[in-house]
Amino acid sequence: MAENLVIVESPSKAKTIEKYLGKKYRVISSKGHVRDLPKSRMGVEVLDNGSVDVDYISIRGKGDVIKSLKKEAKGKKVFLASDPDREGEAIAWHIAHILGLDNDSDNRIVFNEITKDAVKDAIKHPRKINTDLVQSQQARRILDRLVGYNISPVLWKKVKPKLSAGRVQNAALKLIVDREEEIQKFVPQEYWSMPIDFIKNRKVLTANFYSYKGEKIKLESKKDVEKIRKAIKGDTFKVIDVAKTKKNRNAPNVYITSTMQQDASRKINFKTRKTMSVAQELYEGINLKKLGGVTGLITYMRTDSTRVSDEAVKMASDYILNNFGKEYLATSIKSRKSSKNVQDAHEGIRPTNVSFTPDSIKEYLSNDQYKLYKLIWERFLASRMSAAVYETSTTTFENNKVVYRGAHSKLLFNGFLAVLKEKEKVKLAPEFEVGEDAKIKDIKEEQHFTQPPARYSEAKLIAELEELGVGRPSTYATIVDTLQKRYYAKLQNKVFTPTELGTLVSKITEQYFPDIINTKFTANLESQLDDIAEGKVGWEKTIYNFYNGFRKDVEKAESEMEKVEIKQEFTGETCPECSSPLVFKLGKFGKFIACSNFPDCRYTNTIQKKVGVKCPKCKEHDILEKKSKKGKLFYGCEGFPTCDFVSWDKPINRNCPKCDNILFEGKKGVHCDHCDYKEEIKK
Repeated sequence: MAENLVIVESPSKAKTIEKYLGKKYRVISSKGHVRDLPKSRMGVEVLDNGSVDVDYISIRGKGDVIKSLKKEAKGKKVFLASDPDREGEAIAWHIAHILGLDNDSDNRIVFNEITKDAVKDAIKHPRKINTDLVQSQQARRILDRLVGYNISPVLWKKVKPKLSAGRVQNAALKLIVDREEEIQKFVPQEYWSMPIDFIKNRKVLTANFYSYKGEKIKLESKKDVEKIRKAIKGDTFKVIDVAKTKKNRNAPNVYITSTMQQDASRKINFKTRKTMSVAQELYEGINLKKLGGVTGLITYMRTDSTRVSDEAVKMASDYILNNFGKEYLATSIKSRKSSKNVQDAHEGIRPTNVSFTPDSIKEYLSNDQYKLYKLIWERFLASRMSAAVYETSTTTFENNKVVYRGAHSKLLFNGFLAVLKEKEKVKLAPEFEVGEDAKIKDIKEEQHFTQPPARYSEAKLIAELEELGVGRPSTYATIVDTLQKRYYAKLQNKVFTPTELGTLVSKITEQYFPDIINTKFTANLESQLDDIAEGKVGWEKTIYNFYNGFRKDVEKAESEMEKVEIKQEFTGETCPECSSPLVFKLGKFGKFIACSNFPDCRYTNTIQKKVGVKCPKCKEHDILEKKSKKGKLFYGCEGFPTCDFVSWDKPINRNCPKCDNILFEGKKGVHCDHCDYKEEIKK
């Protein structure tokens, strides 16, 4: 009979941990939270004396789980082993309350990785529940409840039923809406470049215009280019300077949640939710069979700390020395700038055992698990390696006071790149000497237009939120999901665009609740939550101070906000079934066409959005936005199947200055499909 009970969050962890601890321990799961604020009402009251009344209830559907926990806990020493973060601490606190455990007893254990040594060490060193961490998480939950349950009803009454607002959600939405406004207001500016290719021993070095008569002139028009072109005499330039410098490219730091999500999006095409789901599987354990059974392969994946334990540093150092050599081992790790709100409770994301190389355990992993584990393993090892060393040569050329500069780099020592194996664009360039005449191979004249700022991808939005100090690692995936589920923003071609509804909600929230949508205000609240976690300030005081101002905003919105009439928008066509006018409706998945005679007539149809360009193939029909079976946006002719024109890139209402054919807008800029004309995005 087991003498001890260990309670974890996830059922998949329980068997693994029980195996590690042996017969004296019974390990069961709480399946996440067991108590929370009620869904049907506020559940929070902020009193005038500064105190806060909170009404927690058992979560509906968790009755059997709670009964099981109470039954198993009878007569046993209980250890609470929920996840090693603030939310995990709060879950442990709630379970302790339900089981009637003494808050002053050492019953809380934490481990950053699910390995035999980590679990056994944790069970030897139990501690009290950290009430500061609990109160910080409780304050976050209450703040979100106060915001959501106060603003949402106002939006229901004044705008549209079933709308929602959130403290972090609306700050993220504002970023997307503001970026779209920047793009719509953007006016392209013309500029030119005039690169020259210098050739020597069949190798080419491309140099760019630097100055004329000692002045750095911007090439803003064709006239500027012609002026420089006329000034160049002959077919050679004199080499007046060659400067060589060595530059180090330092290894990247170990992953934190946001950087892992960004790289997974960029390198292996994972959405944020998928990244976290696969990382959870790697953390909770994979059956490696003969290599040791079920083993947690990575450390806890919700973290904004880049700290690495001494044991992990030694493990990585030994591997690098044995497999690469002493020169590849970093002598010191350069510290990176990090958010002031970093929670350093646990480590960065790393493999639990670096000897489990991705290829050595590939047969035990799914394809997705292998891809993500490989990213994490390589990033950790690279983070402990020496810098890559480059030699950069900058050559200065002159002809009749026209100065050009060209630079090229060559890799002298690959350092951490030996692990990351990033594709280096190696271009052989000639070496010039001061005083020699460099022969011109080609002078190009290229017209460009400045590009608007890029829309946010999932990864870029998360990076921006992190940079601003908004949200926490555990919340990013939820924020991204909520924006799409509420139809506030659409993710098309991997970038966010706000919907009409999202823009409307953002503007109303900005007008009546300016603090809630303000990223600086939201980031400041995060700092206050960190202060609570460190015991510097009381949680009730933080909530009281916030609610005093917020309550006035709610009262003002309720009294002053006029009801927003979302007018019925007619399509101009009639229903094919009953001849009533057709209207645009807003549903769960966006806009659609419906009969105005609903519910008597239930005719609906999808919207075929025109892009305002005639088909370049048939010249008759309009180009429509369409979606593939996988939801990817493409463009096709309205006359399909008579005309079969399709394109992944968007046709635009401009013609190519070279061949007069229609131009297309893609991820990298504007281009022509009939000639080599391009307008690249200016970074």
